[in-house]
Amino acid sequence: MRRPLAIVAALLLIAGCGGVAEPPAATTEPSGIQLLEVGSFDSPLFVTAPPEDRERVFVVEQGGTIRIVGQDEPFLDISDRVESGGERGLLGLAFPPDYASSGRFYVYYTAKDGANTLAEYQRASDEAGDPGSERVLIAQEDSEPNHNGGMITFGPDGKLYVGMGDGGGGGDQHGGIGNGQSLDTILGKILRIDPAPDGDRPYTIPADNPFVDRDGARGEIYAYGLRNPWRFSFDRQTGDLTIGDVGQNAVEEIDWVAAGEGAGANFGWRVFEGSDRFTEGEEADGAIEPVIDAPHSDGYCSITGGYVVRSPDLDSWLGDYVYGDLCLGALLRAELPDGEPRETGLEVEQLSSFGEDAQGRLYATSLNGPVYRLVER
Repeated sequence: MRRPLAIVAALLLIAGCGGVAEPPAATTEPSGIQLLEVGSFDSPLFVTAPPEDRERVFVVEQGGTIRIVGQDEPFLDISDRVESGGERGLLGLAFPPDYASSGRFYVYYTAKDGANTLAEYQRASDEAGDPGSERVLIAQEDSEPNHNGGMITFGPDGKLYVGMGDGGGGGDQHGGIGNGQSLDTILGKILRIDPAPDGDRPYTIPADNPFVDRDGARGEIYAYGLRNPWRFSFDRQTGDLTIGDVGQNAVEEIDWVAAGEGAGANFGWRVFEGSDRFTEGEEADGAIEPVIDAPHSDGYCSITGGYVVRSPDLDSWLGDYVYGDLCLGALLRAELPDGEPRETGLEVEQLSSFGEDAQGRLYATSLNGPVYRLVER
């Protein structure tokens, strides 16, 4: 099978100090964009910030901690309940639109028993979350160590979107048609939920989700046919959805749907890998082809989905989608849905993720420790 996120790099993980470093000399692209290091961390996997918080930037560390750039003590430390290593760990963080008043926030991690876990926590102070406030929303059993998904984000509609991998192993050999195409499991999907409890259920399934009224289908499902949607994002200006879905042996892919068109979308896995057929004799109803195929023959191994640039710091890239790959390291950009990928001249070794802060400024993280903000020179 292909070597997915972090397994390629498992022996190359370098523990950072978790503090803030002085910015080194930046790498500059011919267009004038540079990488400015904002800190060094322990296997950073994501960057985000609460809505309207224009001062702080939060960094997710794989081992189970969340740190605020410039603050010595962690914002949250749940390393005692996180199974970390390879593709497992603390993988995602999302702040809801009402975070300033509610103090609630959400994390996605691999539990000690291997379950893909979505949990709610409560803020204890502006500088710290309360590790004892955990309320588990989803604990999805997962027998394989890879393809854990991990991306969580609140969409333009205020709902929480959750990326789930296909259950791991190679070729999605789960059941008769694989988890990606099966609507009776949440694996291999992007979910859409309201995290508020609904009776005995720890979250609410929105009534307008695409499969709510279909027999044998999970109502949480928003989109399906995904292998490992490690990172996906909504364009903060248009609401368009872009997904970086990790491939098998041959092709990585970037998927795109216009705002409002992702509900019920089928992105084709395990019938297709990228635009190529993967499984003969099976069908994927209405499968949406990728807007970008990234073949392993060109050096790709594990796609790292990014963001459409709306950053005030990146005027020359406004409207372009920026993404990369764990093995390739190069930062690429394209005007979606039809534009061809372009090289930027920038590179992040062991590129693990991208992120945005509340201002829409763009960040890139390296498993080796550094977290960079992209800025005009």
